[in-house]
Amino acid sequence: MDLTQIAQLLDQTLNPDGDVVCASSDALDGLSSHPQFPFALLSIAAGGQSQGQRVAASTYLKNFARRNIEIRDGSSSKVSKEFKAQLVRTLLQAEASVLKVLVEAFRIIVVAEFVKQNSWPELVPELRSAIQSTNAISNGANSEWSTINALTVLHALVRPFQYFLNPKVAKEPVPPQLELIAKEILAPLLTVFHHLVEKAIATHSRKDLETEKILLLICKCLYFAVRSYMPSAVAPLLSSFCHDLIRILGSLSLDRGDTSEDVYLLTLKTGKRALQIFCSLTTRHRKYCDKLMPDIINCVLNIVKFSSNVSNLDFLAERIVSQAFDVISHILETGPGWRLVSPHFSFLLESSILPALMLNEKDISEWEEDPEEYIRKNLPSELEEISGWREDLFTARKSAINLLGVVSMSKGPPTGSSNNGPSASSKRKKGEKNKKNNHRSVGELLVLPCLSKFPIPSDSTASDPIILKDYFGVLMAYGGLQDFLREQKPAYTITLVQTRVLPLYTLSFCPPYLVAAASWVLGELAPCLPEEMSADIYSSLFKALAMPDKEDTSCYPVRVAAAGAIAGLLENEYLPPEWLPLLQVVISRIGNEDEENIILFQLLNSIVEAGNENTAIHIPHIISSLVDVISKSIQPTLEPWSHVVVRGFEALAVMAQSWESFMDEDVEQNDSNEKKASGQAAIGRALSALLQQAWLTVPLEAEASPPPSCIDHSSTLLRSIILSVTGSNVVRELKLSELLLVWADLISDWHAWEESEDMSVFDCIKEVVSLHSKYGLENFIVRRTPPAPAPPVPQRSIIEAISAFVSEAILQYPSATWRACSCVHILLHVPAYSGETEGVRLSLAVVFCRAAFSRFKGVRSKPSSLWKPLLLAIASCYLCHPDTVEAVLEKEGDGGFVTWASALAFACTRSSEVGLSAKSEIKLAVMTLIKMIERLLGVGNPSGDLLRDCFNSLIETSIQLKELDEEMEEEEDGEESEEDDDEIEIDDEESESELEETEEQFLERYAQAASALENGVVEEGDAEDQELEIELGNLEEVDEEKMVVSLIGRYHQVLIKGQALSSQLVSSFINAFPDSNSFFHQYM
Repeated sequence: MDLTQIAQLLDQTLNPDGDVVCASSDALDGLSSHPQFPFALLSIAAGGQSQGQRVAASTYLKNFARRNIEIRDGSSSKVSKEFKAQLVRTLLQAEASVLKVLVEAFRIIVVAEFVKQNSWPELVPELRSAIQSTNAISNGANSEWSTINALTVLHALVRPFQYFLNPKVAKEPVPPQLELIAKEILAPLLTVFHHLVEKAIATHSRKDLETEKILLLICKCLYFAVRSYMPSAVAPLLSSFCHDLIRILGSLSLDRGDTSEDVYLLTLKTGKRALQIFCSLTTRHRKYCDKLMPDIINCVLNIVKFSSNVSNLDFLAERIVSQAFDVISHILETGPGWRLVSPHFSFLLESSILPALMLNEKDISEWEEDPEEYIRKNLPSELEEISGWREDLFTARKSAINLLGVVSMSKGPPTGSSNNGPSASSKRKKGEKNKKNNHRSVGELLVLPCLSKFPIPSDSTASDPIILKDYFGVLMAYGGLQDFLREQKPAYTITLVQTRVLPLYTLSFCPPYLVAAASWVLGELAPCLPEEMSADIYSSLFKALAMPDKEDTSCYPVRVAAAGAIAGLLENEYLPPEWLPLLQVVISRIGNEDEENIILFQLLNSIVEAGNENTAIHIPHIISSLVDVISKSIQPTLEPWSHVVVRGFEALAVMAQSWESFMDEDVEQNDSNEKKASGQAAIGRALSALLQQAWLTVPLEAEASPPPSCIDHSSTLLRSIILSVTGSNVVRELKLSELLLVWADLISDWHAWEESEDMSVFDCIKEVVSLHSKYGLENFIVRRTPPAPAPPVPQRSIIEAISAFVSEAILQYPSATWRACSCVHILLHVPAYSGETEGVRLSLAVVFCRAAFSRFKGVRSKPSSLWKPLLLAIASCYLCHPDTVEAVLEKEGDGGFVTWASALAFACTRSSEVGLSAKSEIKLAVMTLIKMIERLLGVGNPSGDLLRDCFNSLIETSIQLKELDEEMEEEEDGEESEEDDDEIEIDDEESESELEETEEQFLERYAQAASALENGVVEEGDAEDQELEIELGNLEEVDEEKMVVSLIGRYHQVLIKGQALSSQLVSSFINAFPDSNSFFHQYM
């Protein structure tokens, strides 16, 4: 190949002109099919004229590998041995900027060939030889291989093994590839690592950059090697390796002022990786590290003491302190660990944990300059549960809170032992937590007495900076005691909250830092707050939620903390004594600032969802108020809507759904019904005005649709408007036809449904069709030609645009298949099509049939639940226009009509795994089978296998339909007693679920789930979607029993002759249809 041409094209990809970049990329794509193309890219990556050209070649090669190297269904990768060898040689010599990109291409090939297929046998020996020959290890200054490069290649080789490779195996052995790497490379490297650590410690003040990079890379490789597995060659060397890591950690000076030096940054990164290795060993490989725990504990205790200076630590140094806290939490969950840590509880609490929690200068600076960052780090609502196994806390404060929670719950060493994995304490029954124990917890003996030594601020001391700093830490500590307080008697929590938290809200002036922290504490303690404190707690949070900004201090974090606390209380079913004051406070704050509006909209969602009928009566007024606020933020442009508008639409959708549930409740009082009707009308007018502003006020010069923002929530609002319609005049008043045209166009071009998986679009489609059936919508089936001077070009009608979305959903979104197919029946059978509009239904049938059959071909290999909606969707199309549908199916290939008809016949049998259950499904199947049999008889092939299968299925399905009718008549009695039985069963299930899952059970369950996923057994969509009744519209009036008897009466001599029907089946059919007795005399 012409290297000069490729190099020029690569240079052009760096051009600032986008057209030049596209043209050069297309030219490179055209050359990529040449077998020498990847070799050419490697040559340029190694010896290109400029660094930009070399990086461009590496980048293109990485993307080329990603596109072309993929293994499917047991196929093998086709990367040549020569290319792999050249790639490794290039990596060993490449400059850093090229190495960083090119190693990604190497990793792609490693996963495909070495990890998945174990088909690169020369890789490990060659890499071992290369590492031994590198400059730093062979001590040869003139070596052509770079040690850093070689270890970077090793890092890419080991990285795929950080996770279990075969999730279908509960206890997966170490992969042989990893065992080979460990034996040939990692084990010898640990000796090198030890010597380098000795050298680095001896020359503490004269560290060199290359040595620190090598230490970091070896630590990364070992971390990935032991994160999930334990290679046999590494296990005997762990003790020496861990002691080297301890020496590295001991050499860190976290309190030094400047940590910007490259060498020291690398040392910090190595220390962080060492702590991650300790966490992995404690979590996954207990039997290998029990003897190491005393030294590990002493090491991390020396690190966490730096928490007292956390405000002066940079991010990486603070991350190390955080990780050290996490190591202690991990170890504390083990038997040996508890015995080692418990003597240090007082030191930990007073010298490490509390200093990390106290307010510092960095907190105050972040409060003023970056309140969002302050909230994320210091009011950690995402803390979730306290656990010794958390690995995602990242800040010293969060890790210290988590550790405090673990310490406070400690009552002594956990009983039992485990050689590998979580301790036996994780296998206790939940109920055992609440049983009396002779051992008092550390929280009761040590933590709370220590915290009580700090006085609560008063009016005279609230401005004292020392008291402010200390009590902020106390509040943070209380937030971590949720699990501990849940075990105590309610009076314990009442006393603590009433004496140590709520008084802060009554001070004439309380620093906002404390009010925000106090609100956060109330939210964190939600699961253990007694109900009798509800009024006081909500009253205090109302004050915080409405706290105005001070002259020189923003109170935004206070209001956010209060909103989060209220949402947390509601989520834990800790409800306010009165709902209206809460709604008034929230509504009064909306509209002040955009950032705050987003928080308040989210809080409003929580209030409405938790309040049910208590808040539903206020929804019409709230919606009107919110529409006024949101409308001010909607800009008449085609740009995506702002976050405020998006959150506002989300809140309106939640309220619309809550109001609908409220409307569905049975209320006998006439005045209540009148209030509901007037409320629904007010909601409809307000939401219609909002959507009109959003969709119908697009500038005339903009020849495009409104932005596709909030389509899911807009669908909910549109459905709510439809539910308010009481007559044709209301349809015109609310401009529903115009809104529906825009909405249908939006969903027809909407390709992001899978991001939200919101079913409101399908619910809205159902209501739109129902509305048209009642009042007749303009432009629903056929769209009027626009008046002059617009060009007389026919545009899509509402139903045509809807059908485009439905067919796309069937093709692209497995979790929407059931809902989309249910819409097929509604759109084909519910509207009243005339002779003039039948052509529209024909086009819909073609689109739906093509989409459903294309999707069916992807799942036809094995019967599954997705068969039913797809087969029945095609059946609806077939009943409308059988000739056209047969032609469409034949064009689709893969057996076409015969494939679908045979699958439907099979699905209709009782032995089928698909199983038709609903009456509407069986009715549709019966009518379709009758139509197919008539057409098969028409082509003159009465002895064909397909005809026999269809007739047998028709007999079975007809019997099933008759039996279902009889069962439905008998099931009207005794429903109340069945409901009582269900409640009892649920209680039994809850009592049985008290046993916590062990590690073995967890791994076994996930292995089974992985097997099911690979075998295609996992169902798509919600279970409730599979229980949807099919709406057949005018087909509901068809008497399918008469159709069955009529068919057999007309064709019984052909149909029954030569059929191998079982006598039991014939007897059942005659019992169900006595009029057909004479047709089956040969079976009598």
